[in-house]
Amino acid sequence: MNILILGSGGREHTFAWKLHQSPKLGKLFVLPGNAGTAEIAENIPVDVNDFDVIKEVALSKDINMVIVGPEDPLVNGVHDFFLNDPEISHIPVIGPQKAAAALEGSKKFAKEFMMRHEIPTAAYQSFTKEKLEEGFSFLETLTPPYVLKADGLAAGKGVLILNDLKEAKEELKAMLVNSKFGNASATVVIEEFLSGIELSVFVLTDGENYKVLPTAKDYKRIGENDAGLNTGGMGAISPVPFADKEFLSKIHQRIVKPTIEGLKKDNLPYKGFIFIGLIKVDDDPIVIEYNVRMGDPETEVVVPRIQNDLVDVFEAVGNGTLDTIDLKLDERTAATVMTVSGGYPEAYEKGKEIMLNKEETDSLFFHAGTILKEGYVLTNGGRVMAVTSFGNDFKEALQKSYQNMEKLHFDGMYYRKDIGFDL
Repeated sequence: MNILILGSGGREHTFAWKLHQSPKLGKLFVLPGNAGTAEIAENIPVDVNDFDVIKEVALSKDINMVIVGPEDPLVNGVHDFFLNDPEISHIPVIGPQKAAAALEGSKKFAKEFMMRHEIPTAAYQSFTKEKLEEGFSFLETLTPPYVLKADGLAAGKGVLILNDLKEAKEELKAMLVNSKFGNASATVVIEEFLSGIELSVFVLTDGENYKVLPTAKDYKRIGENDAGLNTGGMGAISPVPFADKEFLSKIHQRIVKPTIEGLKKDNLPYKGFIFIGLIKVDDDPIVIEYNVRMGDPETEVVVPRIQNDLVDVFEAVGNGTLDTIDLKLDERTAATVMTVSGGYPEAYEKGKEIMLNKEETDSLFFHAGTILKEGYVLTNGGRVMAVTSFGNDFKEALQKSYQNMEKLHFDGMYYRKDIGFDL
């Protein structure tokens, strides 16, 4: 079976690494890929939103399945593009259709979905620039901190949490009037702040059946003790130690089941991953957000724990037979630490040579922002490489990842040394 993965990050390298282990795999292609995927697959340097070229690739490479990593092409309708073209409509696409991808493409849409299906979430209101004054008035009714979310896709950086009312009003104006996040902040959702500890739950569905994948917890802030600016993710742990059987049962009954049933009721076709970002408030799970794909760096701890042949699993999603899969998981804890370019998430330089010595290590090195140029592996993004390790608990797993950081070097390399600090 020839498989095409869309994307270029750590998530896509992890998928490629896992699929590469399958005896069912013929040829593997990653579009555009990175230096890590280049070791085990053929990279195709094409933009993930260039659907016409993706079609040409699918036909010329005799592709039997497409796995969509990032949210952009899903929100832009890549699955629908395949379904609506008779030449490629037979190729299964792992990822929801455009209507369902609005769960991530629009915070307002997601909030309305949760309200409609009685899925627990924070109270909220949404505003456009015409209703700026109403937004100011709503902020005045809330107690700080104030949560402002750009409605559209903002590369994981469209959420602001502010303690000062004056600053919250200024930022609301910057988002709505001055387009701080471009079109993504043409509508802004303001919601009540929830105090608790966050985690993520991942569900894989074929539209009818579903499997709940391992829980994970990621760390978004650039600085230790969760200080500083938001990033795409600085590290992750799976499973989450505080998510016991009783709490997981609440997540399943109150959130996972009503989400899957809600998608069916609303006629939102869904074949792929649902990422449910949760917060534990007291002993109750409350939804912060949906994403319509796997998280990154959560993929780097969740997928290595899956012991099944991933080709089998994805085939079952495509065929609508996910109920026949018996999901087998590694009981150990996986922990990943992300290395980033100096200056990230603000301005940073690319093109730094990466030195990596993988000998005598049982850690996994998943490339994110890397590129292969004239035989050299160079940095090509803010988040550069994730180091994943297994242990009997999160402390042991993290200790291995931190030890193996010594095998990796590039100019300006930075990583958080306190992943798991709040566990």
